[in-house]
Amino acid sequence: MEGLYQTQRIKDLKDKMLSEPRYASIEQALIITKTYQENEDDPKIIQRAKSLKAALEKMEIRVEPEELIVGNRTAGVRYGVVFPESGSTWVDKEFETLPTRPQDRFNVHQEDIETFRKVIKPYWEGKSLEDVLNQRYGKEINKIAKVVKINQKDHAQGHICPDCVKWLKMGPQGLLDQAEEKLKICKAEQKDFYESVKIVMEGAKHFMVRYHDLIMDMAENESDETRKQTMIKVAKNCKNISERPVQTFHEAVQSTWFLFVILQMESNASSFSPGRLDRHLEAYYEKDIKEGNLDKQQALEIIECLWLKFNEIVYMRNSHGAKYFAGFPIGFNIAIGGQDENGNDTYNDLSFLFLEAQKHLGLPQPNLSVRLHEGTSDELLKEAVRVVAKGSGMPQFFNDKAVIPSIQELGIEEKDARDYAIVGCVELTTQGNNLGWSDSAMFNLNKALEVALTGGICLLTGEKIAPDYGNLETYETFEELEAAFKKQ
Repeated sequence: MEGLYQTQRIKDLKDKMLSEPRYASIEQALIITKTYQENEDDPKIIQRAKSLKAALEKMEIRVEPEELIVGNRTAGVRYGVVFPESGSTWVDKEFETLPTRPQDRFNVHQEDIETFRKVIKPYWEGKSLEDVLNQRYGKEINKIAKVVKINQKDHAQGHICPDCVKWLKMGPQGLLDQAEEKLKICKAEQKDFYESVKIVMEGAKHFMVRYHDLIMDMAENESDETRKQTMIKVAKNCKNISERPVQTFHEAVQSTWFLFVILQMESNASSFSPGRLDRHLEAYYEKDIKEGNLDKQQALEIIECLWLKFNEIVYMRNSHGAKYFAGFPIGFNIAIGGQDENGNDTYNDLSFLFLEAQKHLGLPQPNLSVRLHEGTSDELLKEAVRVVAKGSGMPQFFNDKAVIPSIQELGIEEKDARDYAIVGCVELTTQGNNLGWSDSAMFNLNKALEVALTGGICLLTGEKIAPDYGNLETYETFEELEAAFKKQ
């Protein structure tokens, strides 16, 4: 695939994205709070569905005239979102210091701080995920805090590969129709779930149409005829996928991105991952290529527009989290290569184009991964090595020979194991059917040993211990230290 290049469109969009100031945003928090206040008597799942629908319909939206893929969870690029359903105690403590902290700074508007403390914080006190967990398990969590870090105490979990294939095949309208049919025949205890799906899909459709309407308004004032026609095409993509399943490669990429924007707006969590995107999009790409509606350079430009969008959503952590996760690693993991259900190599044109996009942009998102196996194409392996040698740290590599059997040992069917993807950083997962909770807690064994050796609580008996080993440097081996420990 020689002759591919990065277009001026991509260079301009990248420069715009990286030069725009970051702000903390309370816009969605206000919408969520108002929706909950207006629907106090509804079941929790319906409250959450209505709050997401309201955000999809009311959040301010923005489009750059050069964009081929549109959509974001805020009008501002790379804004940090305050999400009160999960928890915002740390926001209250750190709001004023967000612009000056050492890592991952956000500008703030003084009026937003005041509104947060007058309107948002009072309503959610005692009701957020953070508060409920503290009420129920706070004492236990605090007792083990020296050696165990329980994650997601004040934000949602994320860490899934959604069923992208089903989303592309059905779209929000198809899922809405399915929910309405299920409502006619479902059990009483299932009704709230299907009703919530219906509410969210209505919001998703409106969200997409809002982008259509905005772009069409912008196109009316566009003097450059070529750019105007491109904008109209992007607008029509948004409207089309709100009404029916995707039909073209461009529509499929746009629909995929809308899915991940909506997931972020629903949960404000890290590590929602597209999985094996070169396989998900392959049929749409091949069809357009065969019919002469797309060439490789056009496909690459669309992909690079998507790559830029993956970098436009960042996660606003507290100062402690920002210290250890600086640089906004949000974990949009895309896996390329690997095997199909019969063990055949799946490398295709899109696998290469994804690597080409990473080579051109060198940005931290998406977190690109390459699956390797004994039948991996030499072309894929060599190109992946060339790209990682550019210095962006990606792609990362996963060994099917080791991974697939290890997943099967957990009881995963061979079909799903062969189709594994990576979620977030390096966590293994099946696609569309797995909530693995791969980042629910972290255990520090070294700290546990330190506590035991220097005095503290015995991890086995719970008794207070105060051993005296003298000078630890006198022990030449761990076995000597272990023997001294047993004598205490």
